[in-house]
Amino acid sequence: MRITKKFVDTVPTPKRTASGGKTQAFYRDDRIPGFALRVTSGGVKSFIVEKRINGKNKRFTIGRYGNLTAEQARLEAMKLTSDVAVGKDPIAEKKAKEAKSVTLKQAFDDYLLARKNLSASTIKDYTRTIDGALSDWRNKALLDITKDMVEARHRLLGRNSHARANNSLRVLRAIINHAKKKYEDSKGQPVILYNPVDRISDTRGWYKVERRRTLIKPHQLEAWYQATLQLNATTTRDYLHLLLFTGLRRSEASRLRWDEVDFIEKTLTINITKNHEIHTLPLSDFLEELLKRRYEHRVNDFVFDSDSKLGYLIEPKTAIKKVSELSGVGFSLHDLRRTFITIAESLDIPAYALKRLLNHKDPNDVTAGYIVSDVNRLRKPMQKITDFIAEHCGITINEKG
Repeated sequence: MRITKKFVDTVPTPKRTASGGKTQAFYRDDRIPGFALRVTSGGVKSFIVEKRINGKNKRFTIGRYGNLTAEQARLEAMKLTSDVAVGKDPIAEKKAKEAKSVTLKQAFDDYLLARKNLSASTIKDYTRTIDGALSDWRNKALLDITKDMVEARHRLLGRNSHARANNSLRVLRAIINHAKKKYEDSKGQPVILYNPVDRISDTRGWYKVERRRTLIKPHQLEAWYQATLQLNATTTRDYLHLLLFTGLRRSEASRLRWDEVDFIEKTLTINITKNHEIHTLPLSDFLEELLKRRYEHRVNDFVFDSDSKLGYLIEPKTAIKKVSELSGVGFSLHDLRRTFITIAESLDIPAYALKRLLNHKDPNDVTAGYIVSDVNRLRKPMQKITDFIAEHCGITINEKG
């Protein structure tokens, strides 16, 4: 049998299995060993070469009929069999060629597939960097991104924001580090030998960005609290109160579901956290009343429901601005976490209890690994913090919740 145009045009299409499953048939050329035509039950016809390479049988797809003529496929098959005869591996070489041409966008997509534990907010931040600060590099091959280009981009971004410049290049560094381990040449060696972002570290070029230390001071709490009571949206008001009285991260609180609140055990549990450790907190009296009130008027599965596509409250920027204006206390959502932490430390909460309340994980703390924390042991510290905040907010016992 010789694979010609006439043969390819008249070859029958294999039938599907009795259950409707796909099948395929192979027709092998007797002039060029290893050259064959593959026909699927869907009618797709492809030219292939099958050869034994380094002791293993390998199949190389030349291309589809239509994109290639039968004669073009024969010529390519002869070339491939000739390459194999002199010790080359066409499949490995094709893979290496593709690896060398991988673009930043392709590497980013592969990075996200490998990092399955990234939070939605982290993925959103990384995507914003690729589509924003590095948008003109999206379709550029990683091997074409040089140290000089990275250094120049860092300086350019730094003109507007030192923090953004650092964060953008750190995202790029993470993607390229992953690519160094993933993409290999025909001999199994890394295609990318160095990370151009390392130039910034080698030259000590990272911008020094002072960590924000803003918070709501005790004497400002009453004005802030009274301003939150003037919000028309009770969901937003309760959300701000829960952040202040728990120290939770904004996304942890906004995604809180009713099946994560246990009124019998008087706890709430965050299953998706920054450090991937399940975080359970006891409910103080203020929090218990707040959540019970919300439960009576629940709308969906989320504690802080919203009409958004996600179903839960996203960062309430308008409300934050209004409370800041009414109280004269400028703040961000993360400032509420810092406020909780600062108050807890001022009350001499034991170190391990404080870490547990904040879900902090220190890999260098060997002792902490042997301590099994019972949530009930956190009830007194939690209530102590609640009482301090309530007192400085001017909340009486009857007003709690």
